[in-house]
Amino acid sequence: MTSPAQTPSALVWQDDSLDYDFGPAHPLKPIRVELTVSLIRACGLTDAEGVTTLPLEPFADDDVLRRHDERYVEAVKRASSDPHAGASLRFGLGVGDNPTFAGMHEASLRVCGASVAAAKAVWEGWVSHAFNPAGGLHHAMADRASGFCIYNDPALAIDWLLRHGATRVAYVDVDTHHGDGVQKMFYDDPRVLTISLHETGEALFPGTGFAHEIGEGDARGTSLNVSLEPTTPGEVWLEAFDAVVSQALDAFGPQVLVTQLGCDTHATDSLAHLMLTTDDYVGIAQRLRRLAHDHAQGRWVATGGGGYQIASVVPRAWAIYFAELAGLSLPAELPGDWRREAEEAASRFDMPAPPQQFLEGSVDLRQDRLEELRGQARQSVEKLKQHAFGLLEGHA
Repeated sequence: MTSPAQTPSALVWQDDSLDYDFGPAHPLKPIRVELTVSLIRACGLTDAEGVTTLPLEPFADDDVLRRHDERYVEAVKRASSDPHAGASLRFGLGVGDNPTFAGMHEASLRVCGASVAAAKAVWEGWVSHAFNPAGGLHHAMADRASGFCIYNDPALAIDWLLRHGATRVAYVDVDTHHGDGVQKMFYDDPRVLTISLHETGEALFPGTGFAHEIGEGDARGTSLNVSLEPTTPGEVWLEAFDAVVSQALDAFGPQVLVTQLGCDTHATDSLAHLMLTTDDYVGIAQRLRRLAHDHAQGRWVATGGGGYQIASVVPRAWAIYFAELAGLSLPAELPGDWRREAEEAASRFDMPAPPQQFLEGSVDLRQDRLEELRGQARQSVEKLKQHAFGLLEGHA
């Protein structure tokens, strides 16, 4: 029998809702989220007392227009009804990262509705923590698609919180890619603190996220970026996290924590070059939970994000996060029936199959390389603090 959840938590999910699908050849495959939900269920997490599964919130054109330009939304709607009409390069549609597909507009609205449902459940006190594994489309800009992202669901969830009484929202992004879209949408808004730890933009899309990007106007000091070198391992990543995030949240004083939990930081991910493992995700999850309770009145809204090892990494990573949200334990080994399901999916897409266990240890690097990466991470942290922390403390 599953133990009761330590913290009332919600999984936002409908089995028929995930049609955000760029096609079988695209890296962002919906099966990765479906396998995540299947693993969460197979581990008994959704059966625990205090854990609930919530439907999406209705989300319409007027809602998405709060953060996206009307001409862009109209372009998405045209491509959604006629995906073969040709690329709309001005709006980032129909090009390599963002191919058009039938129903794209409606599918993107549903992703946003799920993240808003998570924000609403937490803010209105139904639960303390909520997770939308299909969300985290953090690259979408107000006027264009970018990096597999059509509409920016984390930004729209933050917008909902601001409209419903929140005056200070902290957003922490642990995806390997810089959370540029969310940063951009709140770059001049002192009510929102954005923190992104990511592989340096000198080596990886979107080419942004440097220490000098600190916000503008009254919001100077509320945009924080820690850029890390390729091959940075979890040990060093966590040191950088510890050097920045708690101090920043303490200075800012948020009422709610919103996180993007991309797991393309994994050492085996095909689209990036950081070197984290599922053991490191346990450490990140524990830290985020503690930060939510120490600094944000226990409120934690979480979304998915990047992660392209659809069977071998993503489901394990996000099940680890959801277990920590709920304060529940996971078994050491992956359930056998789930492994067979995941192996079939991996075979279908010619991807690595899952291992037997949730955890896998850490990445071993030569000591001289580890110290070199540690020094580079510390320089990144110091640059950030020099640029932004004095200004951030002025927002207290």
